[in-house]
Amino acid sequence: MTHLGRRETLWWAQDYVYAAAAWIGSHIGADGPDSYAAGERRPVLIVPGVYENWRFLRPMIRALHAAGHPVHVLPGLGHNLRPIDEGAQSARDYLESHQLHGVAVVAHSKGGLIGKLAMTGELTGEGRIVLVVAICTPFDGARLARYLPWPALRPLVPGHPSLVELAAAQAVNSRIVSIYGVFDPHIPEGSKLPGATNIELPVAGHFRILSRPETVRAVLAAIT
Repeated sequence: MTHLGRRETLWWAQDYVYAAAAWIGSHIGADGPDSYAAGERRPVLIVPGVYENWRFLRPMIRALHAAGHPVHVLPGLGHNLRPIDEGAQSARDYLESHQLHGVAVVAHSKGGLIGKLAMTGELTGEGRIVLVVAICTPFDGARLARYLPWPALRPLVPGHPSLVELAAAQAVNSRIVSIYGVFDPHIPEGSKLPGATNIELPVAGHFRILSRPETVRAVLAAIT
């Protein structure tokens, strides 16, 4: 194994250790969906990735809330197993029912696709979502999803109609900030999005990046 191979293997292992601990932690705790909804700065809507609930992003949520942002979540999304368009509709319904405007969506992985579609589907001048900060989002799909047996991953296969539709919606790309690291074992295609603000951080991993200080700083800078 080359030195680069050893390094990537270590990054991969660290990523899965973090993901396992975060997944377990996301099922415990006394905080509820409304625990972080107070704040005077720009409202934030959290959209997790596939097989994640909102508490999986708890480190990011707490950092955003500590900075003064009211943070909203979508408990009805569960572990984000539904199609992308249904997730986007859930986001739009939530924002409408809570009369939220000027919102920044902060999303992980598949959540970034949901955020982009929700912003694309807004009525002209509605202004509920002003930007999407997508962390490790497979805008071009993830070819590894083709080899996994879980139906929830089918929409992430390159060429899926949901991805083709999103790729064609280029008008909103300038309102997207795509954040990713130097190595993502789940998205070898990368997360660069044409027309978006693309930020590569000196960190590695698909999950572990969520709690890194560099990521928190980049997200806060984007939504301020």
